[in-house]
Amino acid sequence: MKIAVVGCGAVGSYYGARLARAGEEVHFLLRSDYDQVRRRGVQIRSPQGDFRVQPKCARTPDDIGPCDLVLIGLKTTANHQFPVLVPPLTRTHTVLLTLQNGLSNEEQLAAIAPVEQIMGGLCFVCLNRIEPGIIQHIDHGLVMLGEFQRWPEPRTHDLATLFRNAGIPCKVTDNLARAHWEKLTWNVPFNGLGVASAAGLPAVRSGKLDPAAPLQPCLTTDRLLGDPGWAQLLRELMDEVIAAACGLGHVLPADLADVQIERTRTMGAYKASTLIDFERRQRLELQSLFLEPLRQAESAGVKVPRLRALCRILEQLDPGKLPQ
Repeated sequence: MKIAVVGCGAVGSYYGARLARAGEEVHFLLRSDYDQVRRRGVQIRSPQGDFRVQPKCARTPDDIGPCDLVLIGLKTTANHQFPVLVPPLTRTHTVLLTLQNGLSNEEQLAAIAPVEQIMGGLCFVCLNRIEPGIIQHIDHGLVMLGEFQRWPEPRTHDLATLFRNAGIPCKVTDNLARAHWEKLTWNVPFNGLGVASAAGLPAVRSGKLDPAAPLQPCLTTDRLLGDPGWAQLLRELMDEVIAAACGLGHVLPADLADVQIERTRTMGAYKASTLIDFERRQRLELQSLFLEPLRQAESAGVKVPRLRALCRILEQLDPGKLPQ
């Protein structure tokens, strides 16, 4: 199978490297990391065992050409590049699999490709890109695959088998939209509060940032869970996300919040991706991870005051709005 990886950050590089290690023909579409990856390959450091692979490297999608599978690991802030990056990689049978965070990524792909070519993959994994071509795998790794607006197809299960054969735990969901909300019960509180903790707990609860107050050091997942005030707010946000999902007709597991919290305890002092973006003064994935869930929750008539306050703080903390 010929596979292209578009967006070779932590997620794209990790799963692309595992597929390359399993013998698939994997092409990395690279920009700033091109020279390093072409020269040194991709190194994965993992408690499951370190390894290095040498994927094929390209600077443009035309250099890769049509593929059987396109893995999309772009930050959602770059989704406006879909019309340029995706068509040269696509033919009639190509599967476009977005591994991105949040909501509406599949809908944006559907603006340039038929629905039957689009799939979503939810990655339950702890990863950090520590240098160009070097990925630190910390914990977990499950990918949940689903068809966009359709039931699972034979190809859905074929791709799940492909992932499992590459050492990637993989399951298939019969409802991708529901699975997105299940993952949001982790992403909203841990990604959001990791950044918002810089403003302090009172500010996050009120949604009002004091521009004269100095920002505090951001909190990793273990510190959020270890502080009673932050831990309570985490739980409140989880409860709101679950309520929003229910309001939209999705039934989530009754013990989901407890499972997410216990899963997070094994991660140690983990920095979620939004916190890393904030520390690097990069644009935050506000629309897909926070604002779109807020919009859908309120459109369903679900009251989510904690989520609304969190969105207000994150909009004010977005590095694009802070002095450089």
